[in-house]
Amino acid sequence: MALNRIWVLAEAADGKVAPITLEMLTKARELGDTVEAVYGGGDADAIAETLGDYGAGKVYATGDLDGSLPGQPVASAVAKQVADGNAPDLIMIGTTYDGRDVAGRLSVALDKPVLTNNTEVAVDGDDVVVTTPVFGGTKLVRTRFTAGAPHIALFRPKSFTAESSGGGAAEVVTVDITEPGTAKVHNRHVEEATGPKLDEADIVVSGGRGLGEAGKYDMIEQLAKALKAAPGASRAIVDAGWVPYSYQVGQTGKVVKPTVYIAAGISGATQHLVGMKGSKNIIAINKDPEAPIFSVADLGIVGDVHKVLPKLLEALQNR
Repeated sequence: MALNRIWVLAEAADGKVAPITLEMLTKARELGDTVEAVYGGGDADAIAETLGDYGAGKVYATGDLDGSLPGQPVASAVAKQVADGNAPDLIMIGTTYDGRDVAGRLSVALDKPVLTNNTEVAVDGDDVVVTTPVFGGTKLVRTRFTAGAPHIALFRPKSFTAESSGGGAAEVVTVDITEPGTAKVHNRHVEEATGPKLDEADIVVSGGRGLGEAGKYDMIEQLAKALKAAPGASRAIVDAGWVPYSYQVGQTGKVVKPTVYIAAGISGATQHLVGMKGSKNIIAINKDPEAPIFSVADLGIVGDVHKVLPKLLEALQNR
């Protein structure tokens, strides 16, 4: 049985829709007869074509937030729509900073529970059921909403595969904000980076404690550059201060699902595996043949990364 209506919280930056929004819209098309988006910002017209292409028939837009963080105004706008009788069965929200802010405030405004950190959602009869990894991803818990609609669920990035539906531009409908935001963004500082983004890259090369010291991470960056890949890291070397937190792959970092994932000097703790085990092809390099990373690897190289990586780089440069 399909749901009648599903709303997806849309996020975008510089006119580009966030991948997680497109992933949720694709999943929503499987579950609902009508899929619509909610967007906090004044550039809804600029992203309406992309949202429509991925299945949204309509976009409820707040208009310009005047520099406010979106949590308060967007949640108030959605709550007003629900109070006025325009309520969906399910509200899908990404596990992002803004998404969590909106979800928390919306939960209070509607007096509805929020189920967070989900990787799957299904309709079982008249009920909505979500799936959540627990204990570092070693167990999956299926939870059924028992309170009345609208149900509010947060989903992790890369839980679904984004696929175009070929639809036309979504209709933009302006909705009222009842609580303007009090927290304002006065400036933004964007980390300088080259190459593909870690959570969007087709190839990811990650390094771990097996590199030995911070200076050796340069091998990871060189290999990533040669493969036009994104560099990543285990939590151990992020905590040690070798690389920024933005490089971290894992349960408390970024979840990646590239075509190729290379893990160099990473033992494969459960925390890390949660963030990368969905990769299509996993290549592990570790001198310990008993390292847990080999349990998920499609290709395992038992060897010293300090010998293997230079040889790999040399082979790539000689191609």
